[in-house]
Amino acid sequence: MKQDKLWNANYLKVMTANFSMSFAFFLLTPLLPLYLSENFGASKDTIGLVLSGYTITALLFRPFSGYVVDSFPRKKVLLVSLFLYFLLFGGYLLAGTLVLFAIVRTLHGGPFGASTVANSTVAIDVLPSSRRNEGIGYYGLSNNLATAIAPTIGVFVYKYVHDFDVLFWLAFIVAGLGLAVDATIKMPKKQVLKDKDTISLDRFFLLKGWMIGVNMIFFGICYGVLSNYLAIYGKETMGITSGTGTYFMLLSIGLILSRLQGASALRKGKLVQNAAEGVAISTVGYTIFILYPHEIGYYGSALLIGLGNGHLWPAFQNMIISLANNNERGTANSTLLTCWDLGIGLGVLLGGVIVEFLGYSAVFWWVVAIHVIGLLMFFLYTRSFYWARKNK
Repeated sequence: MKQDKLWNANYLKVMTANFSMSFAFFLLTPLLPLYLSENFGASKDTIGLVLSGYTITALLFRPFSGYVVDSFPRKKVLLVSLFLYFLLFGGYLLAGTLVLFAIVRTLHGGPFGASTVANSTVAIDVLPSSRRNEGIGYYGLSNNLATAIAPTIGVFVYKYVHDFDVLFWLAFIVAGLGLAVDATIKMPKKQVLKDKDTISLDRFFLLKGWMIGVNMIFFGICYGVLSNYLAIYGKETMGITSGTGTYFMLLSIGLILSRLQGASALRKGKLVQNAAEGVAISTVGYTIFILYPHEIGYYGSALLIGLGNGHLWPAFQNMIISLANNNERGTANSTLLTCWDLGIGLGVLLGGVIVEFLGYSAVFWWVVAIHVIGLLMFFLYTRSFYWARKNK
């Protein structure tokens, strides 16, 4: 029996646009603290405050983005959000004061949050239903690849030109290319939400998948601590002063390998199996990170956490989408992304408190405990929650 075509033109365009969005974002991410310090003389506290505005705005916009994506033509929603996302990269070039930069950066989080929800939902729409599970798994590769190479390219470019405007222009152009590619997508007709005339929670949060979202919060907490406190922990505990880039490169390689390896299981509908493998592997990775504080444990954990998250993410995304109606896919996507962002925010906030009073080793042991709770929640509750609603 002939399979439906996975790599159709529209799907390739959506993946290309997602790569462009992610590349533009991660190109600047590692260098913005340096930019704020050198150009505006900002203190560490001020830098943290300015850069956190982006995440907060993205988190606030995601739930509403899901509803808008489900309620209006998705391509129009996608192009409007992508246009604003592209335009605000130009705002960095015009922001001549710290206050103006903070305003632009905070505003930028809104269209970023909306664009990621809209683009991933469009990806689902243009995939044949028989290849959807597999396609969602591959879709994440575009983001993983950008995460792996964009920071390295950003640092390389700055090393040779020592001009942040060049980086802002490069991000602006790459984001514009993503917008141009998405503008050529041909969308299938879809049903929009017309029967919800009153404000209700399920407009913004997929209640049918609440347990999956809550479970994802626990894993987001762990990644939030890791991504924010990795560098200083590595320096203070192991004397690794320049290994952060290598760590995230290995983590990205793990993500890419697991998505490629897990595609077959996703194609066969083995979502729970893929998720279980991911949760277990990630737990081992976080445990090794703190249990073996030397280079082998440090870099080995990156690969394992990447492998685990690469199985976990597409499986959880497919699980929550499969519980949604066709006209609720945007809400399902935004629910999962919102829970992940909320977890990361809680990880940064609570992790900072633990570090302040107990130190970095304590915070990473706490991360292991949180991940184990997430693992137990998945095997004891989330699996049966999903099966019970999937079989209805």
